[in-house]
Amino acid sequence: MKIAVIRQAMFKQLQQCSNVARASAIALAFGFALGASPSTTLAAEAATATATATVTAREAIVPSQKADTLNIVDLATSKVSANISIGGGPVGIAISPDRKFAYITTPETKEFLVVDLDARVVTKEIPAGPGPVGIAVNPKTGRIYVADWHNHVVVAYDGKTYLRAAQVEVGDSPSGLAVSPDGKLLLTADRDSNQVSVIDAATFTVLGTVPVGERPFGVTISPDGERAYVANVKSNNVSVIDLETGKVVGTVAVGRRPYAVAVLGDLAFVSDQYGGTVSVIDTKALKVIKTIDVGAFPEGITADASAGKIYVACWEENTLERIDAKTLEVDAKIPMADGPRAFGDFIR
Repeated sequence: MKIAVIRQAMFKQLQQCSNVARASAIALAFGFALGASPSTTLAAEAATATATATVTAREAIVPSQKADTLNIVDLATSKVSANISIGGGPVGIAISPDRKFAYITTPETKEFLVVDLDARVVTKEIPAGPGPVGIAVNPKTGRIYVADWHNHVVVAYDGKTYLRAAQVEVGDSPSGLAVSPDGKLLLTADRDSNQVSVIDAATFTVLGTVPVGERPFGVTISPDGERAYVANVKSNNVSVIDLETGKVVGTVAVGRRPYAVAVLGDLAFVSDQYGGTVSVIDTKALKVIKTIDVGAFPEGITADASAGKIYVACWEENTLERIDAKTLEVDAKIPMADGPRAFGDFIR
């Protein structure tokens, strides 16, 4: 994606804008204007959404694809406290803003499931097209987004009724999804187009695309909303995108077949599937500072900011492994049901 030089000059001024103005600034950079109506819509949705709870994380919710189950892990004891049988080969996971429900993609049954995490039961089965993979939730509106790998679209669902609310075409084979902390941007990693699509969450239109490495799969936005980190499976690297300018500002070589990224403080943690490792990136220097050995075929990875820990699901090892973000060492290995994948946000 090429951005005109004059727009780059505009960005130097727009960087001083408030967070409220950020979506409009990004839209201008990509050659679009958001307008007043979408802002009004977003504000109305946000007003009715449940605020994200600020609590210490207490559970990990880990889908095991081969075992057709959810592992519920008590983070205080590092032990599985319950298993929920769900079927469908679960892959993707997201958790509602109030942390009461998990949303799970099941590609074999072409659905996403709604799981009441306190009652430990599946409450809804929602048809989600032929290839549901990645799933994410808007932290402000509660909308649920599902990437349909086969139809090359992302579908938005109402977070209360679970009815389809909108659909947008993206690149080929969208996989990972990420929503900005302010709820205004949605990113898709379009695996077979070697790009990331940037979507305005209010209008549900594509603002632009960003070329990245080969076969991008997982995408994560930093907690401050300034950068996105994209795991490129085939090129064995991570693309770092500045979301203010819509440009790649760095490419970091990591281990073999990176799958997903978790960000905690000034560090990014990358699960290297074929390497059996987690690569640790210094996000300021944009270089790998350590490679941590974990179980075979690590895939889903996420941060528990409340405890300073990283959790990674190891598909072939059948473990959930905990990394201390200070020592950069594995300090717990928790047995899982067969084939833990946990692609998305799985800590509550």
